[in-house]
Amino acid sequence: MSAVIGVDPGSAKAGYALVGRGGDVLRAGIESLEQLPARLAQLLAESEAEAIALGRGTNARCVLPMLTPLGLPVHLVDERETTRLARRLYFEEHPPTGWRRLIPVGLQLPMRPIDDYAAILIARRFLARGVESGPPS
Repeated sequence: MSAVIGVDPGSAKAGYALVGRGGDVLRAGIESLEQLPARLAQLLAESEAEAIALGRGTNARCVLPMLTPLGLPVHLVDERETTRLARRLYFEEHPPTGWRRLIPVGLQLPMRPIDDYAAILIARRFLARGVESGPPS
């Protein structure tokens, strides 16, 4: 598999990430649910993604029908702990500066939504562990 698109579905927006076979992030972002299918279609036109890894949590049941017309297999992936791990990944890439360095990272919130980081983790989880079957919750 050359790349997979990870999707972290939310109630109003979704994080997405194009992740290569080795776990490298090729593209990532956050899009409103209304714009998500168009954004992913554009991403597919510019890449060689072979599957979509959809987080099985919040709103997955509503997002799944938006993804099936894209023509790629959609695999549901357990997204337990992705929010906590996404926060950690965000702070690894964007360490606090100035006076924020003095506050433990565990007590800080990222300066922006991190749905894209959760999508990265969902895609990496899919690549590492394979498909987890079952209906969205």
